[in-house]
Amino acid sequence: MPKVLKDNGLTFVLLLLFAASLIGHWLTGLHFHNAELAEHGEQPIGALAFLTDPQFLATVFENWESEFLQMSAYVVLTAFLFQRGSAESADPDEHPRDGRLSEIRATKDSPSSLGHGRAARWLYANSLGIVLFLLFIASFVLHWTFSARKAAETALQHGAAPRSMTEYLSEAQLWFESFQNWQSEFLSTAVLVVLSIFLRQMNSPESKAVAAPHRQTGA
Repeated sequence: MPKVLKDNGLTFVLLLLFAASLIGHWLTGLHFHNAELAEHGEQPIGALAFLTDPQFLATVFENWESEFLQMSAYVVLTAFLFQRGSAESADPDEHPRDGRLSEIRATKDSPSSLGHGRAARWLYANSLGIVLFLLFIASFVLHWTFSARKAAETALQHGAAPRSMTEYLSEAQLWFESFQNWQSEFLSTAVLVVLSIFLRQMNSPESKAVAAPHRQTGA
């Protein structure tokens, strides 16, 4: 196996699965959307046109939003909350891995951000959670934008006045779309945290060693 594939295989496979899922979402969404148009006596739209359709884009960013919310919350919460016995938790009886930020000493192989002052050190030390949260915010704004456009189109089709972006922010439809995904993300994460106490997956860094006792915390 080429070294680049061995070193980056996890990322490559996940991106391929993402692309396959997105294409499936696009094509099945197109079929569903055209079926709805046919019910209303309207002409179907083409596959390329559907890529810019508010209904398609709203559902894409609706899902991304929940994923980035779950990941940002998980990254931050696991920094100070624990689950004894879980491979997904730090050991509550151990001292924090990194200790105090002011006491961290950079080495020649450390990221350069650690040598650029207190603010840069703090930002870098919390950069994973910050960037994931910003991706959540961006995805939410895009979900909100395209969901509002879809709602406006529907309102016009029924002879009603469309709501503005600001007005749509208080609409139940937007939050219904968000909460139905948020709850599944938090549930699946909680299930992983608890199941990793008692169950194993050989050779996975997300699991404790097969022979590890249930009480052992951390992978």
